[in-house]
Amino acid sequence: MTRRPVVLVTGVGRRVGIGAGVAARLARDGWDVATTHWTPYDERMPWGPHPEDPDHVHAGLRAAGARTAAVPADLTDPAAPARLFDAVEEALGPVTALVACHCESVDSSILDTSVESFDRHMALNARATWLLVAEFSRRLRVEPGTGRIVAITSDHTVHNLPYGASKAAMDRIVLAAARELQHQRLTANVVNPGPVDTGWMDDDLRASVLAANPRGRLGTPQDTADLVAFLLSDRGGWVNGQLLFSDGGWRA
Repeated sequence: MTRRPVVLVTGVGRRVGIGAGVAARLARDGWDVATTHWTPYDERMPWGPHPEDPDHVHAGLRAAGARTAAVPADLTDPAAPARLFDAVEEALGPVTALVACHCESVDSSILDTSVESFDRHMALNARATWLLVAEFSRRLRVEPGTGRIVAITSDHTVHNLPYGASKAAMDRIVLAAARELQHQRLTANVVNPGPVDTGWMDDDLRASVLAANPRGRLGTPQDTADLVAFLLSDRGGWVNGQLLFSDGGWRA
């Protein structure tokens, strides 16, 4: 029996999130799937905690034939990535692909962002991604050319200063990996899905985004998952070092 490759998808705390959509698609595509979640983040957000969601997500992954591991991880802790990879390797084996869907996202502007909030965004969105990429590279034991890194980004900056700034830093870290880690022949790409309503939009914002999209609908986690699945596939192996927009033309 051929062993399924292992993907680590971070930020899979809610069933409606992009991370959950990515994880589900990859399980259907033949991956074993490890995920991270951190309930204290959801407790601070408008949608509140959904502590049962990781179990529901993983039940669906197992139904698709995947072996799974759900690991709680506070990625603001610099030691968390090493512990995370230890746990995933023990449960599922070596990791072939890393998909970074985690984020800190709390709206604030130039004049009212606190230093604490700015530092937290940088720690989670930029520093944690750097440490995850580095840990992934150090432990990569797969055939050269099969390793994959994908990170989910955003260009939302106005009245969202720390989020936008930290995501921009994250982009540069991931894109640098395409060159700095070229000895491993892996690919490293960033995907910008545009506005995807995963519980953070109110009715007015939802209506304005819908009206502005040339495709006449909102983006879904499945839209993002389709592109991530391609980038992780053999067919996607020639796409490397790119920031890709998958937003139905919204940015245009």
